[in-house]
Amino acid sequence: MKYEHSDNPSCVCCEMSKRCFLATSAVSTFTVPWVASASMEFPTENEFKQPIELTSFRPKPQVRIMGAVIRDKWPYWLGWPGSSYDVEGHRKEYEKAFFDSAHRIGVTLEILPDPIEDDTALEKFIQLVFTEKPDALLIHIQRRKKWKQIERIHENTSIPIIVWAPLGTVFTTQLHTFARKERVCILSTLDTSSIDQAFRAIRARKQLEHTRLLVVHKNKRNDEVLDKFGTKIRHIPRKTMEEMFKRVPVTEEVREIANEMKKNAMKVVEPSDEDLLNAGRSYVASKHLLKIEEAHAITTDCLGMVTQKTVPTPPCMGACLFQDYGVTYGCEADVFGAFSLMFTSYLFDKPGFMNDPVPETVRNELITAHCVCGTKLNGFDKPSEPYILRSHAESNLGVSLQVLWKEGQPVTLVRFNNPHELILDTGVVTENIDTPPAGGCRTNFSIKMDNVEESRDVLGFHQVVFYGNHKRDVMAFCQLYGIKVIHSPAVANPIIS
Repeated sequence: MKYEHSDNPSCVCCEMSKRCFLATSAVSTFTVPWVASASMEFPTENEFKQPIELTSFRPKPQVRIMGAVIRDKWPYWLGWPGSSYDVEGHRKEYEKAFFDSAHRIGVTLEILPDPIEDDTALEKFIQLVFTEKPDALLIHIQRRKKWKQIERIHENTSIPIIVWAPLGTVFTTQLHTFARKERVCILSTLDTSSIDQAFRAIRARKQLEHTRLLVVHKNKRNDEVLDKFGTKIRHIPRKTMEEMFKRVPVTEEVREIANEMKKNAMKVVEPSDEDLLNAGRSYVASKHLLKIEEAHAITTDCLGMVTQKTVPTPPCMGACLFQDYGVTYGCEADVFGAFSLMFTSYLFDKPGFMNDPVPETVRNELITAHCVCGTKLNGFDKPSEPYILRSHAESNLGVSLQVLWKEGQPVTLVRFNNPHELILDTGVVTENIDTPPAGGCRTNFSIKMDNVEESRDVLGFHQVVFYGNHKRDVMAFCQLYGIKVIHSPAVANPIIS
């Protein structure tokens, strides 16, 4: 069988606390050779002067989706979508929408040129899927009576299936069981924009598999592989980052970053020009460390370095810039916090905000606060939200961003507890909170939670908050890849007597 192809084949030292603990059951560990930090080949001064494109770290694996149309031979009499339905016209219409979506999201789409109209063609397709092993299937159903054929594909393959079922091709009664099975995503709609998010889910899974997360903490080096997703995790000593920072000179790039951040801020409160230059140096140091380690994302023992005063600035400003360009920079060497940030970035093309959760018990809201927050909350290709340049709140050192979140904005909160389980909640931003008078971190805002009676009962720590009510999109991803979803309790926990 021949295929039609899309024209875009590429895709775009301090002990950890319990909240940062990486469960041993979630990873396999192996030790790799390493040259001690003191003798590591750090970049030369001239090499530091050559800017590294930040977006180059975002993984761009090949993502391949195989498509097919399932229907009865035309013409047929009666039966939905009906004899008046323009079968061929709509097939071509939706096929164009599929390829347009593939181009936007950056995946390769291959569609069978001929519809599957009998069992012989169906069996050939199943065998082809087994041989070719694409990352996912896209099945366009054009006859309500053909759902058993889709179920056969699901039973005889082991990859995710996106089913495009335009209105008039399925009843609720047909989906009570099948629509809730693992590896299934049903799009029963006329909204072709929903295909984009389904394709992002497949792309995000592949990006997670092709990511190496650099964890900078403690004093040892080892590599791990995260269960289920295959994400590589590389631990390196914290001293490596400290030494890298010391070697970064004040380059033209450092000055440009400092000036740009200052120019675009609503105002500057605590940071001096020297603070901004040091923040720029930290940003450059992080990029060079990623390049040397062939990594795509990073999380550091930032609080340890600040507590022990081994660097003059926390990495907060640089970490915010990373987030805005789709490259995860997580705080406090929290592996699953960083993994949750990567998940948000890859699945929705927008930065998330890893936070410390605080209950506001009078208004019964959740306060979310941290000193690292991207500004392009509406999407990497959208304008930034306003921000104020502040110091890192706990230490009053360096440069952090107070990003002002849009009041009335729906948001989603996610947190992977482990590769097999995710906390998922939603809410609405009510107000931004200044520090002072509040204590805590610089980006600080309150959320009125949806379907959570008591703010004290919100689950998780270092949850990732991001713009939009994406509850159904997150649940769809979790269904495709067999991840258990849990929510904060809708009814308040009982009082203990």
